[in-house]
Formats: sequence, structure tokens, C-alpha cells
Amino acid sequence: MPSLKDLKNRIDSVKSTQKITKAMQMVAAAKLRRAQDAAEAARPYAERMGQVLSSLAAVYDGQSDAPVLLGGNGKDQVHLLVVATGERGLAGGFNSSIARLARDHANKLIAAGKTVKFLTVGRKGHDILKRQFADKIIETVSYREVKNIGFAQASEISQKVQALFAAGEFDVATLFYAKFNSVISQEPKAVQIIPAKIERIEGQGEVSNSAVIYEYEPSEEAIVEDLLPRNISVQVFRAMLENSASFYGAQMSAMDNATRNAGEMIGKLQLSYTRQRQAQITKELIEIISGAEAL
Repeated sequence: MPSLKDLKNRIDSVKSTQKITKAMQMVAAAKLRRAQDAAEAARPYAERMGQVLSSLAAVYDGQSDAPVLLGGNGKDQVHLLVVATGERGLAGGFNSSIARLARDHANKLIAAGKTVKFLTVGRKGHDILKRQFADKIIETVSYREVKNIGFAQASEISQKVQALFAAGEFDVATLFYAKFNSVISQEPKAVQIIPAKIERIEGQGEVSNSAVIYEYEPSEEAIVEDLLPRNISVQVFRAMLENSASFYGAQMSAMDNATRNAGEMIGKLQLSYTRQRQAQITKELIEIISGAEAL
């Protein structure tokens, strides 16, 4: 049984921890609003970009001369998994959920006889994945010292991916991140970025009497070739903004749980301290009474 001094030290230690987790929760809550606004603002642009590409890509239907970023290189053997996670921990299952989705995807590809390579964005993703795929991680990008992630960082990652593709290092690239739904819900996502995964819009290609016919200048082909590299940067940027909001939401929730757990532990320790203190006082009174009677 711990002594009263040990119990007092443990109570003081847990109280100090509770102050830290409470402070981290407040910091995360303060940063969450701005990160959430940025993520939500990026969604319409990224979705509209996909719609424009879907419309323009129709010009290549059934053709073999589609841009390589759209139609691929004709192979499906080597897969690059771009795994975007956080730079720091203490955010519940945020980092591990993204890494788990990427790991499961990699294992399926390996079981199918494919070659897998990783490009990790964020220190935590690298730390988790290197336990199983250390020899498959070709590069790790870290922005731990960058205060506010911007489009410049997304463009840098996009250029790295495109350079690897141009050098023939992979055939298919998939981006992994966590979509922010709410403070208690962050959804791991996988999006194929090379070749571009174009979702067909219902009714596309049908012209009605009230339809608007667009003429493009320069040609549709030139616009598609310009938008495809930019679309990769946009998708990476969106993923990084979603990750930022998801991280602060997960950290806020995790620190709130930690603060409450610390409060419960403090209550239990204080109860043990009070009972032991009462037992000690009772023992001392019995000794005093017994000594008095002996006299």
C-alpha cells in the first residue's frame, strides 16, 4: 500500500498532467475553427475541378492518345502510396487510422503480386509504416517547422510525385488522408491521383434544347493537359487542409477525454488518501488512549 506521501505526490502529478491536457484542449479548439474553415473552403474548388476535368476528358473517350496523367501509362504493376498524416501525436487514433488504411491497401496489392512504394508526408505516418514497410518508403516529407501549410507545400509534393511518375518509378499513385466530418469523426480516405480518377457526371454527353454549348480557347486538349498537373496539387492541398482540421478535432477530443480521465483518477487518489489518513489518525488515537489507560 502506498504511503500518504506517495499518494500526495501522485495526486500532485496527475493534477499537473490535467492542467497540460486542459491547455492542449483549449489550444486545439482555438486552432480548429480556422483549420475547419480552410478545409471547407477548399472542398468546392476541388470538387469543381473534378467536374471540369470530367467534362473536358470526354473528348478523349475511346481514344488512345489521352494525356498520360489521364489515361495512365498502360501498366498497373507498381503502386505509389502517398500517405499524409500529422507531424505530432496526442491526437487519438487520427494518425494510426490513416496509416492503417494505407497498410491494408498495400497488403492487398502485395498479395495480388504488385510492387508497392510509399511516400510519406508527415513524421507520424513514417514512424508507423516503417515498422512493416521500412524498405518500401522511398521518401519522407516533413513540414513540422512550417506554421501554416499552404499551396506551396502541396505543389512541392505534387511535383515530387509527377517527377517520380515521369521517371517511370510507378504506374499508379493513391493519396491517403483523413476527411474532417466533425470533432469526433474523421474519415480516412484513399483517392487515386495518377492516372486521374474521373467520375462521369450523369447525363454527360447528352445535349438538350436548353443546354449551353461551350467553346474553349485554346483547345479542350490543351486545357486538359494544363489542368491535370494542377489537379494533383489541388487534391494534395485539399488533403493537407482536411488533415489539419482532422488533427485538431481529434486532438481536442483526445485531450478532453484525457482531462476527464485525470479528474476521475484524482478523485480516486484523494479518496484513498482520505481513507488512509483517517485510518492513521484512528490508529494514533487508539495508541494514545491505550497509553493513557496503561498509566
